[in-house]
Amino acid sequence: MAKTKALKNMRILIVNDDGVAAPGIKLLEKIAKSLSDDVWVVAPEQEKSGAGHSLTLTDPLRMRKISARKYAVQGTPTDCVMLAVNKVFNNVKPDLILSGINRGANMGEDVTYSGTIAACMEGTLLGIPSIALSQSFANRKVLHWATAEHFAADIIPKIVRTGWPKDVLININFPDVPHTHVKGVEVVPQGKRDYSNLEIVERIDAREQTYYWIGFRPTIGQPKRNSDLGATADGHISVTPLHLDLTEKRALKTLKAALT
Repeated sequence: MAKTKALKNMRILIVNDDGVAAPGIKLLEKIAKSLSDDVWVVAPEQEKSGAGHSLTLTDPLRMRKISARKYAVQGTPTDCVMLAVNKVFNNVKPDLILSGINRGANMGEDVTYSGTIAACMEGTLLGIPSIALSQSFANRKVLHWATAEHFAADIIPKIVRTGWPKDVLININFPDVPHTHVKGVEVVPQGKRDYSNLEIVERIDAREQTYYWIGFRPTIGQPKRNSDLGATADGHISVTPLHLDLTEKRALKTLKAALT
């Protein structure tokens, strides 16, 4: 990642998966504008949580201009990045993508479902440095947005100045505590979630047909300490570099020996 341009002069693209009107994206826009004079928002018209790295291929994509530097897209976070780069910016890449701030953590296997992470994956594929930000919560009625707000404006410049390799995105998760209770920042690997919190609710509609809601109870189980899950559970901000190359090198060597 090039580190020649000052953050204040960088063009920042903001995306999310909670929708263009979500409180987290408004907060991230505020934070970004404190760092740069060139901030743009291109985000889904509606919530697209759990969309992963999906594209809209069988429906037309519509984009609504809200203001001079803000657009809403009737599509996924990945669609938003593609339209921003190819249409809004006329194939001129932004210097940085910030995705979030997500309402809820994106840790462990969550990263494979997350539209917040997917926006950064798409940016990384396009060669754009990308950072995902998420605010953990356990009680849906109490979200510590002030924690993300207090620390993000300090963490983002430090990460940008440091730089990171191509094909890598940065995943930041803020703990579910007031900002005065945050213990610090930990750079940790991706953890493994305890899926005992999976919840599938069965209901009956007005025609007496069964339908289901898939969701997760806001619990974290007993995560390993040296992980994104463990760090945030202990009151730390977790920072995790995620690589787009999903190849498992040991299995590659074993299969080569067996099959070639």
